[in-house]
Amino acid sequence: MIGIYRNTLKNVPVLTVVDAAKQEEPLPVFIYFHGFTSAKEHNLPQAYLLAQKGYRVILPDSAYHGEREKELSKQDLNFKFWDIVYQNLKELQDMKDELDRIGLIKDRRIGIGGTSMGGVTASAALTMYPWIQASTIMMGSPKPVDFAKKLIKDVEQTGILLPIDQDELDELFNSLESIDLSRQIDKLYGRPLFFWHGDADPVVPFEHSYDFYNTAIEHYKNPENIRFLREVGKDHKVSRFAVIEMVNWLELVL
Repeated sequence: MIGIYRNTLKNVPVLTVVDAAKQEEPLPVFIYFHGFTSAKEHNLPQAYLLAQKGYRVILPDSAYHGEREKELSKQDLNFKFWDIVYQNLKELQDMKDELDRIGLIKDRRIGIGGTSMGGVTASAALTMYPWIQASTIMMGSPKPVDFAKKLIKDVEQTGILLPIDQDELDELFNSLESIDLSRQIDKLYGRPLFFWHGDADPVVPFEHSYDFYNTAIEHYKNPENIRFLREVGKDHKVSRFAVIEMVNWLELVL
């Protein structure tokens, strides 16, 4: 029987999805981040499928989301996007350390993934944490500098006055360079990497992940370790097909 347990890891509210008979045993771990304005419960389908295959799946709530939601306007929340990503990155290490401390990671087998903002987090994490064994990026961008510029342009086109000036924008772009996987492809180290993206996505540009994949595959001695799954006509919503393909791929590499 697959169990769903509500708990915390280093003060981060999470759902742990795991075979109930093995919840106290070391298992391969997969941490999956939700998207912007979503919450951990929205990723239970992929967590359940992975738990059936023997993984311990951790679904955290990002800052200002789910159990951590605060009284913020949509506009105020929009301007916290990159703060949330950076907090995800910090808390990823915290959660991993706690799982290590209590002995729940089997043979250092730990992967990460995410949808949209969670995919942005997952790609950025690859620039920081060599302990990540595999990663799945579902309609996320591995080009945070370019994506930040796209988001700023979108806001400007609505006529909303930006709450930061050009110097602060430049500081943001410079900061994002340090977690921009497209500018640090050498940090992939040949690790297994899966992309899914609908080519009609109006939110996160399809080209960000697709162009990155076509560049990155040249750096893989084993091209089977990097896969790009394109769905024609799909917009900003992960399909059931994508979830099943992600789960089946992960079982082969982690």
